[in-house]
Amino acid sequence: MKSQSNAIAIQILDKEYMIACPEEEREALMQSAKYLDERMKETRDGGRVLGTERMAVMTALNIVHEYLRQEDAKEESERVVSESIERLREKIGSVLGRRREEERVD
Repeated sequence: MKSQSNAIAIQILDKEYMIACPEEEREALMQSAKYLDERMKETRDGGRVLGTERMAVMTALNIVHEYLRQEDAKEESERVVSESIERLREKIGSVLGRRREEERVD
């Protein structure tokens, strides 16, 4: 069953926006809005970007870039862990194989 959405007010760059959001996602939306507001203010205060629309685009690009770098790092970590697990499996298999051979000899 789909939960009912209620409008909540969020603040970004001192402007209020009403956003429809299911109750169970409200906290995540509030955190997202706070993060976006902080990042937009950083972009604005950096003085490199003129205009709200351009500032929003530059902030979005920066956030997506960071996200993609984190995803790449996560994938690399997962690859390293998978390789380590495979090496451990091979070692365990080798030890168990030798042990079985030793038991047959006895």
